Order: sequence, then C-alpha cells, then structure tokens
Amino acid sequence: MKSGVASTRTLLRHWSRLVHQRHGGAAAALAGIACALAQPPFGLTPGLLGFAVLAALLDATSVQKPLRSAFWRGWMAGTTYFLIAVWWVSEAFMVDVAAHGWQAPFAVAFLAAGLGLLWGAAASVYRWLAGGLIARRSPWRVLVFAGLFGLIEWLRGHILTGFPWDLPGEAWRAGSVMSQFAAVVGVYGLTFLTLLVAAGPATLADRIGWRKRFAAPVVSAIVLAGLWGFGTIRLAQPEAQTSAQGRPDGLVVRVVQANVAQAAKWDIASFTDILNRYTRLTGSPASGRRPDLVVWSETAIPALIDDYLAPGTWTRAEIEASLQPGQTLVFGADREENTGGQRKDFNSLLLLRRQTDGFRLLGGYDKHHLVPFGEYFPMDTLSDALGLKALVHVGDGFTPGPPSRVVTADGVPSLSPMICYEGLFPAAVSDGGTRAAWIVNVSNDAWFGKTSGPLQHYNMARYRAIEEGLPMVRATPTGVSAVVDAFGRPQAELGLGAFGVIDHVLPRALPGTPYHRYRDLAFWILTILSLTPIALSRIVAGGGLRLSASSYLGLHMSAHDTRQGGQT
Repeated sequence: MKSGVASTRTLLRHWSRLVHQRHGGAAAALAGIACALAQPPFGLTPGLLGFAVLAALLDATSVQKPLRSAFWRGWMAGTTYFLIAVWWVSEAFMVDVAAHGWQAPFAVAFLAAGLGLLWGAAASVYRWLAGGLIARRSPWRVLVFAGLFGLIEWLRGHILTGFPWDLPGEAWRAGSVMSQFAAVVGVYGLTFLTLLVAAGPATLADRIGWRKRFAAPVVSAIVLAGLWGFGTIRLAQPEAQTSAQGRPDGLVVRVVQANVAQAAKWDIASFTDILNRYTRLTGSPASGRRPDLVVWSETAIPALIDDYLAPGTWTRAEIEASLQPGQTLVFGADREENTGGQRKDFNSLLLLRRQTDGFRLLGGYDKHHLVPFGEYFPMDTLSDALGLKALVHVGDGFTPGPPSRVVTADGVPSLSPMICYEGLFPAAVSDGGTRAAWIVNVSNDAWFGKTSGPLQHYNMARYRAIEEGLPMVRATPTGVSAVVDAFGRPQAELGLGAFGVIDHVLPRALPGTPYHRYRDLAFWILTILSLTPIALSRIVAGGGLRLSASSYLGLHMSAHDTRQGGQT
C-alpha cells in the first residue's frame, strides 16, 4: 500500500512539473495533438486528457502577462488540433494538382490557424474570468473551463455560417454507448460533458491537499460513469432491437455507391462510364424483395439535370430503363433556373417516381447551408484570383435554397434531407414542429479521397440520427455509404473505395427524443451553471462582482513561486 501511495505521489510530482515548466506553448501543442487523435478514425480516446493538460497549462500561465500567455497556449493547442482534424482539405486541391496543388499547404495552415484563434480566445477569457478560482486552486475552475470551451465550440458551429467539424463531443464513436446521451442534450451538450470529464484531472497538478486535488477527477469519473450507464441502458431496451430490424413489410432501400473518383467527374470521356456505373448497379437483381427506393449520392451524374434528364435524350432513357415502374429514385443533382435573364444554380435533392410512361417528379429540396469558398464565395473577387472558383467548377457558385424542411411525397415516408455539409449541423433535421420518418444524407466525399475526412464526416452525420431518434440512409460516390438505425449504429455500409449496393429494410424511427423537443436548452442550462462559480468566487473573495484582474493576479502571485514569471 505504501509503495502504491509513493508511486502516486511521484506521478503527481511529475505532472505538476510538466505544467509549471517554461515550455508551455510546446506542451499545449502536444495537448492539441492528443485531443485530435481521440477523434475518429484514430479513436485514441485517452487523448481527450489533452484537455486536462491544456487546462493545467492555462492555470500555470505567467503571472506578469497571464492573458497573453493563455492566448498563446490556447492558440497553439487549437492550431495543432485543427491541423490534424482538417488536413484532408488538402486532398481537394489535388484533384487538379497542376493548377491547385501549391495552394494545399497554405489552405490547411490558414484554416487551422484561424480556427485556433477561437481556442486562444476561450483560453484568455478563462484565465481572465476564472482568475480567482485559479488563485485559490479551486476545483470549480474545471467547470468554468468546460463551460467556456463548450461555448466557443458552439460559436464555431454558428459564426460565419459555422464549421462544427470534430466537436470534442464527437470523439465518442457515433452509435456507441458513450454517444447515446446526445439524444438528450445534443452534440453540444455532449461536448460540454466531454470537456468536463476530460479536464477534471487538471487539478492533480495542484500543490495542495489531496481532498481538493481529487475533487474534480472524482466528479469527472462520476459523469463518465453516468454517460456509460445511460448509453448501456438505452441500447439494452427492446426498441434498440426493433428499430434496427425495421418492419417486416417496411420499405426496402437500395443505396448505390458507384466508386467514382472526383477527378473522373471532370473528364468528359468518363461521363458514359459514370452513368453506366449508376444504372448498372441500380438495375442489378436484388437478393430479396425488390427495392422500393433507390438512393444515389450528391451530384451523382456530373452534368445539369436539365440536360441529362431532358426528354428524348439517351441518358434519360438509360436511367429510366434501370428502374422498374413503382420505384422511386432519390438522388442529388445540380440544376439551374433562369428568371428574368438571371441564372441561378442549385445543389438539389430530388425524388423521381418511375412510371410506365416515364418519370414523375414527387418533390425536392435545394441545399440551404452552402459550404463557404466551396459552393459560394463570400469574397468573390479574391476567390476568383486564388482559383477557388475553378476548383469547384461552378462559376459563380450555388444559390441557397429555403431553410431545411421535411419533404413529403406520395408513397414515400416523409424525409429530412441533408446534403453533404448540412450533416454537420444539429437541429437542422426538421422544420419546426414537423418530424420526418427518416433522414437522407447524400454527400460527395470523393473530393477528399481515402483520407480521414470522409470517415469523420460519416461519424458526425450519424449523430443526427441519435439526436433525432430517426434512421438515416447515406449515399456517397466513394464511401462511406450506409443504412443507420435511430441509435446511430450502422446496419449495413460500404467503405471507402467500395463498388456496390446496399439493400436493406428502412429501420424504424423512435418516438421524439428530448433533444428533438428541447433542442439546445440543456446545453445552455449547463453553460450558464458552469459560469456561476465565477460570480460566487468574486463574492467570496470580498470584492463583490467588481473584483478586477489585478486583484486576482495579486492572489495568484501570493500562491505561486514568482519564478513562473518568465513562462509563455
């Protein structure tokens, strides 16, 4: 027993020295790398403890310039995190490497550094607001850390149209036990709880009594156990089995993955082969019941639908021949409208019913949440000069459609459409009070090849199924295509580079989840509660709510060795 206690004390001394050393920026960069490696497809979940290292590093910033030091450490952690999280962006520039390959490293570096600014801001605000708690080594500061970093991640998902890629809460593989609480609090609420769990061990670096040192880690362990317990119980319910199986007489969905590389889409000589790939898979015999619905990917055919489905064209005849009367084709397509001499392009999802005399349009949806610099250009002239317009081959970009809505069509269960990037955004699945029966996510992840990007995208999209309690059908040209149940679990999938189809009965929907009813209310309650220790700390400190930064810096200096003054 004594040897165990001695070993624990030795470990804690090493931990304390790590976070109080002078190389705070480098340690923060390593912490960011560890956090990023916790995300799929890497799945090194212990890497989440990088948030504990970051929190401890912020607590140990220079007493002379704490806010600047905190910003630097937060920015370093954020930049390395996003370098790993979004490096796959470079693959899009390799589609035409001769023209755009040189831009790849700059695009990744600027994107990562820009997103890192948000973490830097969160770190500075944390160091400023939680100064009193830090000075007294209060374990409550971990709650403040989780609240502020959770808030900055929410902002990342909303400002400048939002980019909520690899939120900390999405480090838990979608469909796993640990991901299930998203049905209650959503992925932003799960992000808060994940940060709370991950940052708890930060107080182990404190040079104080054992009781205060271990308070936060014990709470983190309790929250972690609660998440595991909730998910275990939820997946053990009878609905977890019936939802996955679907109804015996339910609709059979065929998902087509034609394995078409992005470069081939801009090669006119490949057009016939691409069309043949889709039609051949669409019309291939089924091993069981005939599919009722056939789902193709986003922009499956590299041409305007106005052209390849024009009456009398060979392309329309071939697509019609691949479907049997009564089947419905759900697919992504580029289309254009000309109103008053002005052309508008839309990235759309359309439903076509094959009838004996041809096609009947059942309904459609125009993508609302467009990708900045990929589908529209906030700085049009600059984007043109950098060649980004040429990269996506869309001229002046797409026009956004109306906000996301539920699509209803005769003979098809009401569906919630999500085109590509829209799968990242919580609460974009329904239009207010209307609830769909399933989610259709069509995407073109071929842009990013066999990198981590498509696998991360697949994981994030499945969180929408958990949040809403709805099954999802996902179609991409190169993977990952899948049928996912209402718990986020894949029932059938085609991986990166696969060529083939999935025939599967549509899984059952669950009753409306708490998140469907209340959206991000739980996240905001948790965030507000996480900031209450700041007010209480200032009142206890004797200065009321007007306690200044200089006051808590004085407390901090009295609590720590002034030799830390040279840290960065």
